[in-house]
Amino acid sequence: MRNVLTKVTLTIFSLFLLTNCKMQNQPNTNTAMTNIDPAIQQMVVDSLYKKYPDADKTRIETGVKQTAYFWRTEDGNPEAFKNFCLENFTARANDLDSVFNRISRNLEILYGNFNEMSVLLKEPIHMPMGEETAVDMMFGGYEPSSHLEEDFFKNKLAFYILLNFKYFSLNEKLRLQDNWSRKEWAYARLGDMITSRVPSELNLKYADIVTKADAYISDYNIYMANLRDGKTDSALFPKEMKLISHWGLRDELKANYAAKEGLNKQKLIYEVMKRIILQEIPASVINSDKFLWNPYENKITADGKNVDFVPEDNMRYQTLLSNFKALKEMDPYNPFFPTYIQAKFNAEMEIPQPEVEKLFKELVGSPEVKKVAALIESRLGRKLEPFDIWYDGFKSRSNINQDELSKKTKKDYSSAAAFEKNIPNILQKLGFTSDKAKYIGSKIRVDAARGSGHAWGAAMKGDKARLRTRVAEGGMDYKGFNIAMHELGHCVEQTMTLYDIDQYMLNGVPNTAFTEALAFVFQERDLQVLGIKNPDPLHKEMMALDIFWGCYEIMGVSLVDMEVWKWLYAHPDANKKELKDAVLRISKDVWNNYYADVFGVKDQPILAIYSHMIDNPLYLSAYPIGHLIQYQLEKQLEGKDFGKEVMRIFAAGRITPDAWMKNATGKSLSNQPLLEAVESAVEKVSLKK
Repeated sequence: MRNVLTKVTLTIFSLFLLTNCKMQNQPNTNTAMTNIDPAIQQMVVDSLYKKYPDADKTRIETGVKQTAYFWRTEDGNPEAFKNFCLENFTARANDLDSVFNRISRNLEILYGNFNEMSVLLKEPIHMPMGEETAVDMMFGGYEPSSHLEEDFFKNKLAFYILLNFKYFSLNEKLRLQDNWSRKEWAYARLGDMITSRVPSELNLKYADIVTKADAYISDYNIYMANLRDGKTDSALFPKEMKLISHWGLRDELKANYAAKEGLNKQKLIYEVMKRIILQEIPASVINSDKFLWNPYENKITADGKNVDFVPEDNMRYQTLLSNFKALKEMDPYNPFFPTYIQAKFNAEMEIPQPEVEKLFKELVGSPEVKKVAALIESRLGRKLEPFDIWYDGFKSRSNINQDELSKKTKKDYSSAAAFEKNIPNILQKLGFTSDKAKYIGSKIRVDAARGSGHAWGAAMKGDKARLRTRVAEGGMDYKGFNIAMHELGHCVEQTMTLYDIDQYMLNGVPNTAFTEALAFVFQERDLQVLGIKNPDPLHKEMMALDIFWGCYEIMGVSLVDMEVWKWLYAHPDANKKELKDAVLRISKDVWNNYYADVFGVKDQPILAIYSHMIDNPLYLSAYPIGHLIQYQLEKQLEGKDFGKEVMRIFAAGRITPDAWMKNATGKSLSNQPLLEAVESAVEKVSLKK
């Protein structure tokens, strides 16, 4: 469940890779690229001011400084630099506006078509189109846009933007955002565009590595009927069940809270997860049904006889390590943020990593955790197990038979095409008008997914967002439908924030957490779409508890992810075995600090199971932030026209997270609304029980 357009931003839109860097930071002198002496820069400034005496001198100084910083010897000598600035500085506001509009038009053409090419080239990897071949991987790993940034420097377009459009630091944006017009915001986003100069070969290399990582995860399936627990020779799971790690395993674990043999199934899944994390899983049981596997004893058998096997050999950690090394190679070309960690949080997310970490630790360390845990324990009638971080009993569907839900979804959604055809009807049930539902639905294409499912947005008007979800033989089961609703939320956001945004440079959302938020909002309403009403008078309190417990789980996972990346930068020459040992230590440390007292057991590695950590660098923080945004959105949507309010909120586009939240809900992002709701919810739900 992920927004793939955002995931591949680095590889498709390399110019947007490191948006929103803090230019007030002094650049790393080891990566300084300019060969333009400050005296020459001042001479150019003076010449421009003389040529345009009515122009804003600060704007001239900023433009010349920005241009000089990225000017290299191969771009020309100082005289060429001077001539370029004198010939290409656009002084008049009307002229600048006209140029801006032309740049926006052309960027949409470029980004849109490059995005579509990448989507099509990766289809054999992302969709079940037969066995993957070496050729598929070669084409899928090729990134058509990898030379775009380099070409823009060669033809001087990058320098034109640097000369004429100021980069505003995050601090400046926060200070000015309340008074900016939409056009000023759009100018600022264009100014964000050139903050690095990464060689095309590094972009292409990373595109290949991340494609292989995605393929590794997409084919990481476990044949569940082949699992044995040592207590019985019978299968606990149906023959046709093939689950991807981690999404499918996690969702099946969630689905078994009210099932027959549910606890035994959950314990068995948990053992599978631990073997994957430890990399003790037999390589021969991954995406294969040839052997029976007892993960408790870690033995595989065929025809009743033990079979020797080879463990996966830390391929999981080699995949993560390859991502790190490829990204680290790019660091010297991003002078304002010397690590990918800083670029990811300060630039792309526009929330510094220490602030994100503080936000997460505040919630996972809050007194409310033990209160909710005690409530869960009382509802389960047993002591908590480590896998109860995925307790699913607060959801509206938790007391509804999953098999009955699957009968309905399989009937209504027999194929990906059936889901696509029904999107307008789904949107109307959610509260969109008939016309708007048809309009949005016409811009979304649904395909069967090889992996767990994802959303991939369009990047130009005229193209469609892609929704990919697993469709089992016989139709879409309820779990598949629930995931499809999540991905539909992504696609609706991607469509609205492309087609309904007044400025192309503002298309999208502030960061991936905001698209996750709408995906969660849609997923929360899956039963509503199926025509099943929630009779629980405390459903709002239950929703708050569900979001809170979801935050508690995924914030811990995110803390592990961030600590692993800090460790990688501190140990850049580590091998895959050393990385595995570090991940295990970090995951156990986070568990012991924030989970051991709650669950009554120490040294559990389960927070390291998420596949995102392996194939999607530092993406995980988007989920818990998305949950917090979701809760504030849910409060905002209460009693309002759902479709109209959602369209109003997301029409803000890609402004700062702070400005977006204030426009949407009137408040900044915070744990407090959720924590306050949980305090009350625990009391009310406990009294009801």
